[in-house]
Amino acid sequence: MNGKIKIKGQLKLYMQWPVILAVLLILMDICVFRINRRAGAIASGFLAVYLLIVIFLYHHSRAIIMNELISFATQYGQVQRSLLKEFIVPYALLDSKGKLMWMNDAFSALCEKPRKYRKSITTLFPEITVDTLPKEDASEVVFQFSERDYRASMRRISIQKLLEDSGLVEAEEENFLTALYLFDETEINRYIRRTEDEKLVTGLLYLDNYDEALNSVEEVRRSLLVALIERKLNKYFSEVDCLVKKLEKDKFILVMRQRSLEELKKKRFNILEDVKTVNIGNDMAVTISIGIGINAPSYAQNYEYSRIAIDLALGRGGDQVVIKDKESMTYFGGKSQQMGKNTRVKARVKAHALKEFMVAKDKVVVMGHKISDVDSIGAGIGIYRAAKSLNKKAHIVVNNPTMSVRPIIENFMNNPDYDEHMFVDSAEAKDIVDNNTVVVVVDTNKPSYTECEELLSKTKTIVVLDHHRQGAEVISNAVLSYIEPFASSACEMVAEILQYFSDDIRIYNIEADALYSGIIIDTNNFTAKTGVRTFEAAAFLRRCGADVTRVRKMFRDDVASYRAKAEAIRHVETYRNYFAIAVCPSEGLDSPTIVASQAANELLNISSVRASFVLTDYNHTIYFSARAIDEVNVQLIMERLGGGGHINMAGAQLKDETMEIAVIKLKETIDQMIKEGDIEI
Repeated sequence: MNGKIKIKGQLKLYMQWPVILAVLLILMDICVFRINRRAGAIASGFLAVYLLIVIFLYHHSRAIIMNELISFATQYGQVQRSLLKEFIVPYALLDSKGKLMWMNDAFSALCEKPRKYRKSITTLFPEITVDTLPKEDASEVVFQFSERDYRASMRRISIQKLLEDSGLVEAEEENFLTALYLFDETEINRYIRRTEDEKLVTGLLYLDNYDEALNSVEEVRRSLLVALIERKLNKYFSEVDCLVKKLEKDKFILVMRQRSLEELKKKRFNILEDVKTVNIGNDMAVTISIGIGINAPSYAQNYEYSRIAIDLALGRGGDQVVIKDKESMTYFGGKSQQMGKNTRVKARVKAHALKEFMVAKDKVVVMGHKISDVDSIGAGIGIYRAAKSLNKKAHIVVNNPTMSVRPIIENFMNNPDYDEHMFVDSAEAKDIVDNNTVVVVVDTNKPSYTECEELLSKTKTIVVLDHHRQGAEVISNAVLSYIEPFASSACEMVAEILQYFSDDIRIYNIEADALYSGIIIDTNNFTAKTGVRTFEAAAFLRRCGADVTRVRKMFRDDVASYRAKAEAIRHVETYRNYFAIAVCPSEGLDSPTIVASQAANELLNISSVRASFVLTDYNHTIYFSARAIDEVNVQLIMERLGGGGHINMAGAQLKDETMEIAVIKLKETIDQMIKEGDIEI
């Protein structure tokens, strides 16, 4: 090479010190000359000798020093390469396309490939692809190889910067290499899993129908029934190393490890079905509900989670397990219909509590769910009558009443017996509600489903009356919550409350018609979800003046709705031989969701259909109407899609989705639940 090797940096400065000192000595010699010429001449002689020695050493030793520096640099690079080659951490270099360029001994030994292996890294580790290579500075990929856990840490290296530092060549465009490090995390993951498995899990177990089951057997055999139930519970949970401790006659506390909970999940909590097999002549099978709290920051918080979970399990009808994990909820069971209780003590207690709240306030505002149906409007009218009996100002919040509820509302509009502001929209309701107002929510327990969610933050006195099962989203700040999943409708619950609300309360004919209509619609003419109390509520309303003929005339279909319903039924698809899936057209319909629910009810009349699902597109939202008789829990299916409801009547909504995607999601949900055992076919 014709070029000269130059020294730079700190070493160059060190080599220049003799020259710097020579300059200082020359200056010193000049000063000495000015003081004494003879002394200056002597100093000049010594300076000349110094300069000759410096020049001689520089020219004579320079080549030797440069050779030593080059030798050191070469050996230093070899040492670095040797250290990198024998580095204990598997290390490799990849090009921009993920192709191996170089690997050290540890990497070669790990993947059992020679160091000259030059294929794509994906051929060794499928999880590491071109897409996973770092786009900025770094990225990581976790994968398993040879039954061990590895974390691939990748760093981006600029080739241009390396070449600039070398000073030998330069790159015309920006290129990159990827430095790949592999870290074996098998042991640390094992310890993490062990720590997770040892976490404390607390739970509460309640016998749903303890008193009813005992009353169904002879008195002398009751202790035997209790003993058999407790023996089955203790045996089941002891098999998974779970402690069961009795708190009350029908309440137990569960303490277990996270590992035990995972085993119970794998069994899908089959104790729910096993306990029903205990039978010594009792007419009613015993059911249990379990609430479990996990992953809380403290043991006390875990217990609080379990209390929330058991309340939710009971609110959803019992016979199920609810696991609360911070913000999420997991459900198991809940396949059977809860048995309704014949006693109306709870209705009487709730009626008196509601009356006390109304007496203490000046105004009452009632609202149901969005796209109000007959049940929510009828229940709202019932609460309106209760408020008026106390001479309170009352209003019902309704936004854009649908075709199904207009016949009821028209009976009250322009009626001199009723306030012209009986029905208000959300904007008017916001001006009415303050801290001196009772807000009563009927026919829903989810704040996001209410007609005007903002009202829930404008007052501290909120009452919830609903017959739907609770989900993860609840109205948490209610001062009174009356949720009965076994009730047929919200109108049935309100009718019972009115019987105990006041002795002198008078219900007018059109009000009784509205309440009776809600029961008729939600029970599909008393063919679904009807119990003893349903007929008792209907009988009470008949005594108040409800007329079946007037109700029937109010809810006759128009031609367009009838055709749309027939079109949905005509194009029904039978999925997996037992599930009817249909699409209801919405064009030209005032209330397509109501027509869809009617079509879903009609499809249940087909002998092979266990559950029906009718979808309709309304206001850029896909609405699901799901119905079943007793073989499939459609509530669980709809909850997977973000909705909810009852075991045999549920619904869900999908926003900004096409009908095709919605049908695919429904089918995938059904397939997944069949695979997991939540649906039996």
